[in-house]
Amino acid sequence: MTQPQPKKSDLPVRAASAMVMVALFGMALALGGSVWAVFVALIATGVYYEWSRLVRGFAGGTAARLAWMAGGFVYIAVAAFTLLDLRIGPFGIGRTLLLVGTVIAVDVGAYFAGRTFGGPKIAPAISPSKTWSGLIGGILGATALLTAYLYWFLCYDPAFGHCALRSLSLALSKALVGGIALAVTAQAGDFFESWMKRRAGVKDSGNLIPGHGGLFDRVDGLLAVSFVLGLVILATLRAQLFGT
Repeated sequence: MTQPQPKKSDLPVRAASAMVMVALFGMALALGGSVWAVFVALIATGVYYEWSRLVRGFAGGTAARLAWMAGGFVYIAVAAFTLLDLRIGPFGIGRTLLLVGTVIAVDVGAYFAGRTFGGPKIAPAISPSKTWSGLIGGILGATALLTAYLYWFLCYDPAFGHCALRSLSLALSKALVGGIALAVTAQAGDFFESWMKRRAGVKDSGNLIPGHGGLFDRVDGLLAVSFVLGLVILATLRAQLFGT
């Protein structure tokens, strides 16, 4: 009897794809301007295409599909606007890296905490692999990165002295609030995409990225965080313009 062949690991493919994605992102971010705008527009267009494929898989009726397509356009457009807005100005690269890096920290923290501690699932019917311990790990990952970022700035603020313990406690308290908000939002974006895929009956949103699935699969958390941040930016602009 022929012995079944062991399943070949896709780790090399995933690693190679990740390196290419990081290189493209880094190059576009560093060049900024029209290059960054085109890069964000291409990613947004690809995500919207995958969104539309998922919608066609579960939305019945013309009215429902149009509503989902319009909602997806707004969702993705606001997130894209946020990434474009963050890149503007002398600190644009740092702000954008902080946003993307924090979402990555959420994913890494959630992955390792979930694998290490396991425990109760958050919503097994939508995403069987997501646990409460993973969410806590994601919060800790985001909080750690935000604390380092805020502390670095506070260290050089004369009002707090040079790297004083006071600045560390202030950075930690602010970072914890931000870490909770970012982790919950990023995880909500992940759940939302998983829910759409389950309704459409597919495993991945696409197959553009070898070993990783589609663009939507890779940016679901970043999309949600960017969308919420974009709403905050737009609300702030409105308040500044109209004084309300």
